[in-house]
Amino acid sequence: MTHAGTAVLGASGFIGNRLVETLHLAGMRVTPIVRRWSALALPGRFDLPARVADAFDTQALSAAFTGCDTAVVAVAGDPQTIVGSVDPVYRAAEAAGLRRLLYLSTASVHGQAPAAGTDETTPLPVSQPIAYNNAKVRAERRLQRRRRSGSVEIVLLRPGIVYGPRSVWTGGLADELLSGEAALVEGGHGICNGVYVDNLVHAILLALMAPGVDGQAFLVGDRETVTWRDLYRPVADALGFDVDLLPTPPASAAARGVPLAERVRDSAAFKRLPSPVRAGLAAAYVARSAGQPRRAADVGAPTVTLEKALLHTCAHKLPWSRAEECLGYRPVVSFAEGCRRGVAWLDFAGYPVRGAR
Repeated sequence: MTHAGTAVLGASGFIGNRLVETLHLAGMRVTPIVRRWSALALPGRFDLPARVADAFDTQALSAAFTGCDTAVVAVAGDPQTIVGSVDPVYRAAEAAGLRRLLYLSTASVHGQAPAAGTDETTPLPVSQPIAYNNAKVRAERRLQRRRRSGSVEIVLLRPGIVYGPRSVWTGGLADELLSGEAALVEGGHGICNGVYVDNLVHAILLALMAPGVDGQAFLVGDRETVTWRDLYRPVADALGFDVDLLPTPPASAAARGVPLAERVRDSAAFKRLPSPVRAGLAAAYVARSAGQPRRAADVGAPTVTLEKALLHTCAHKLPWSRAEECLGYRPVVSFAEGCRRGVAWLDFAGYPVRGAR
């Protein structure tokens, strides 16, 4: 099968940027697409035909997709962006004559602590307590509906926690440790459904070209079964912290860690308000919060969000056997090597890594 080139929508993000790097360095044609010119700092270091288009602008996207036969949608944003960008992106893909659209979803469509036996065939609820999960479920459903009457193939990838250089799950853990906000809920013995970024990029490349997978969804993860304590330990060791001395709050502490704004935003009453009213209230809350200093008692105190509590107490390793069977996916980087590369990036990025020159 010939490959005319791949457009990467969201090329300035963590995953999108790494995908652009990999495609370019492998000698494959790639077109980075970003929302604004200022976002080209990373992909712009290569001599590539970068383009600017908003994910809601069908006409601009169609022009940006020109010359490609596949596209990867790695757009980040709030729930409205996640769901609302699906239709314009798909229409643009049709107008540009793309063969396949790969949508980067998330394993969180199954929740942060999926039940035993969960796989790609498990029904996806839209009444989850975390708005991001519900938005991704709705986006997947909308894309599937588009495909039923559309001409562009779709493939959905559902990666777990994507860690590695530039990831919030690597740099973010370091930031938590240095600020005194790191904690392992219930000791962090729950399963971490993680995937090293290069393993995810490997799965993306396979999914762009694999035959007979139109309309299918695939979970993607690392080979090893590891805990959250395993993910924290290399970063903690590198920065001189003892992971065994981190706070281990109970999962029940999560109720105090969910911001009031998030609880209100996800309530049924708030969702019934007109869109302009919702937007105004959200903006007012952000403006008010920005001027409020944190109390001394809060500084350095670990916050147990609902998301963290669920993640750290997960008891099910999500399977990627379907991706192995249909895509030929096998992780190319081990967990240990992925952690080593993440720590090396922390050193490069200026974190106080022990023994660093």
